[in-house]
Amino acid sequence: FSGVLSLDVLNALLELQERLAATTAWAPEAGRNVSLQDVCYAPLNPTEPGVGDCAVSSVTQYFQNNRSHLELSARQQDGQRPGTVDWHDHLIYCV
Repeated sequence: FSGVLSLDVLNALLELQERLAATTAWAPEAGRNVSLQDVCYAPLNPTEPGVGDCAVSSVTQYFQNNRSHLELSARQQDGQRPGTVDWHDHLIYCV
């Protein structure tokens, strides 16, 4: 993996997504603040979507947009060779 796809970059992307999901803006015509769930595509809950219902296309989706999932690692033995699997292996498996 190159520097474009590193744990630091993925964590920064996840942080940016969290900040964007929490952003609100005043909508004069609505007379209230609006947020992501007011404008997002939420096919599984279109009438009362929460931020978690919004369809987001991002590499962090492979980790359910969850920092704990992204940082998981585990010991694994493949034949005679022990090793550690982490986000790299999960991403390769998914894509």
